[in-house]
Amino acid sequence: MRVPRGATHLECTGTGERYESEQLIGLSAAGKPLFARYDLDSIRGMFTPDEVTCRRADLWRYEEVLPVRDPACQITLGEGWTPLLEAPRTADRLGVAKVWIKDEGQNPTGSFKARGLGLAVSRALELGAEELALPSAGNAGSAAAAFGAAAGLPVHVVVPRDTPAPILEEIQALGADLQLLDGLITDCGQVVRRGVAEHGWFDLSTLKEPYRVEGKKTMGYEIFEQLDRRLPDAIVYPTGGGTGLIGMWKAFDEMERLGWIGSERPKMFTVQAAGCAPMVRAWERGETHAEVWQGASTYASGLRVPGAVGDFLILNALRESGGGAVAVKDQVMRDWVQALGADTGVFAAPEGGATAAAVPILKERGLVGEGDEVLLFNTGSGLKYVGMTPID
Repeated sequence: MRVPRGATHLECTGTGERYESEQLIGLSAAGKPLFARYDLDSIRGMFTPDEVTCRRADLWRYEEVLPVRDPACQITLGEGWTPLLEAPRTADRLGVAKVWIKDEGQNPTGSFKARGLGLAVSRALELGAEELALPSAGNAGSAAAAFGAAAGLPVHVVVPRDTPAPILEEIQALGADLQLLDGLITDCGQVVRRGVAEHGWFDLSTLKEPYRVEGKKTMGYEIFEQLDRRLPDAIVYPTGGGTGLIGMWKAFDEMERLGWIGSERPKMFTVQAAGCAPMVRAWERGETHAEVWQGASTYASGLRVPGAVGDFLILNALRESGGGAVAVKDQVMRDWVQALGADTGVFAAPEGGATAAAVPILKERGLVGEGDEVLLFNTGSGLKYVGMTPID
């Protein structure tokens, strides 16, 4: 028996204030991200690991804890349920008990952004949005273009001019209105905000609407299922806007309330580029918010995010889990892309290489031990970055 779909309400992550869920909405009145909340107690006995095990192999297998009410608005291109690959040679190379790679490069449009944008576009369609827009470092733009095309909604994408050429080709091929800007993703955001004010576009910026995080949280549910109903000791996640890390942390809370897991949690680790590391700096200073990083520079375009509206949520997850944050140089990322490829057959994006590069640093600092089982996220296909070279 399936329970009614949809969230009961939205909740401000800063103040706890409740909002009606059935409206197009951005940030809360306090300027903080909104989370979709569900009646987890009522579905606890029906939405179980046993019940979902034979369902469709995409993220919509978790529809009871996703916000879309009308199945006709579940816009899908096959996103989610990406492979979780054991990497014993990489584990030996890193000196830990076990390594898995969650290969998000096998999503539609070649990155994990398909999860969040699939949900955001589906929900925007359901709630009556007519035109969509977002600033992007690259992959979010191509995912928005793809799902917008599938939904029949116009999409406006603003990206830095030096975004990798394959991503620009992809965005254009998928029919989006593409604008190139000399600057960073934060500068692109200003253009989108003008379009929202002047043309009524609905803004799909990271965590500035409630539903991209809902798509990303499905990674947490998948990990649990794919590891035979347990969680790893540590998750190393490349962090720009941080929606995936925030989403998984939300998923683990939901899973405990549903009875899927107990109070155990993986140690959550953020890895950023040495040339753009606002979360690492805030973590090392013991701060609850991250100052905007000046002069952001890295060839890993997904990590070139100087500031994040969900900074406090990222830092909370790191501290509550006993995790941490480290920065790595571009060339070290590149070296680990090569190592992962030789060890596993996965052509990782630079951001994926960064997760492996972080582990020796985490071991040196005593945050990861030789007996730990570590899950690395490769967030996109290395094909997106062909021709790009490390900056440092």
